[in-house]
Amino acid sequence: MQLPSSNKKKRILIVIAVVVLVAVVSAITFTILSSKKTKPPSVQQTVKRKESKPQAIRLIASGDELPHDAVNKNAKTADGYDYKPFYSEVKYIFDRSDIRFCNQEVPSAAPAAGAVSGYPVFNAPTTFADDLSAVGCNVINTATNHSNDKHQAGIDATQNEWDKLKKLAVAGGNRSQAEQDKVRYFTMKGVKFAFLAYNYQSNDNNLTSYGVNMFSEDLMKKQLAEAKQNGAYTLVSVHWGTEDSPGIDAAQEKWSKFLADNGADIILGTGPHVLEPVKKLPKLGGGETLVWYSLGNMLNTQLDNGGLFNGFAVMDFTINKDKPTLKSISFLPTYMHYEWTAQEKASQ
Repeated sequence: MQLPSSNKKKRILIVIAVVVLVAVVSAITFTILSSKKTKPPSVQQTVKRKESKPQAIRLIASGDELPHDAVNKNAKTADGYDYKPFYSEVKYIFDRSDIRFCNQEVPSAAPAAGAVSGYPVFNAPTTFADDLSAVGCNVINTATNHSNDKHQAGIDATQNEWDKLKKLAVAGGNRSQAEQDKVRYFTMKGVKFAFLAYNYQSNDNNLTSYGVNMFSEDLMKKQLAEAKQNGAYTLVSVHWGTEDSPGIDAAQEKWSKFLADNGADIILGTGPHVLEPVKKLPKLGGGETLVWYSLGNMLNTQLDNGGLFNGFAVMDFTINKDKPTLKSISFLPTYMHYEWTAQEKASQ
């Protein structure tokens, strides 16, 4: 897709879509302090309430992080790059959540694997991963159609940078066969999670056998079976679908059923750059798999409204004896705002 380009810096910002926020306020619970004066509870009452209140986990998931040329220009500073200001209006969403899934669409491998570049062959600076971590991303997918844009050197440099950063899990890109075979686990409030990540197709097919987790029944079955055997609640990131289409395609239908049949608990879809439906699929043997077919975009400067109006998937769990129960799902819309002139827009 052709993107807005300019040598001038423009204001780029991800903001909460206030116009449609009213529609989801009732679905997302926030704590509101009352101004009424009430008699404070006794010590016995306080202890009883604390004992009876179940622990909770909030999982949020956002879409494609795409540092296009215009994004990189606006992130440039005197001594490097800084992407954090783009998230200033949504940082509090990350801060109020426990598990925060982000899709790093592109390598963050400059300068190790070449210069900084945008569409169509991406290479973000290592600072991009640093800033995603600083914003709050702690479960990160690195298996996308752009993961191999800078070949194995780019994959290696991206993973090397994430090794240094605070996170719960990173999956999708690998530096070795052993790394591809390894299931990523993390624990949140006593609950064990597994995080798996797979990509449907690559823009550059000059791939090593292990560099990117590509769709494979054998690999998926093996890793899902291991996660189940280890008693983990399984999150699966899948980069798939038809770009710019809000509909679910045949391949998505096929693979979502396959993943559900093999025990995935939540499927987080990315790739189409626009929002697609969310559904619950039956699991073999009972239970359900929650499928977000496409989370759309987060950071980007695409042209169509479908790529700019996106948001956060919100999932709230209660915990009983270290086992999570998904109690509610909701959606918090966002708008990717950037500024350019009418002449610039007309030229695209």
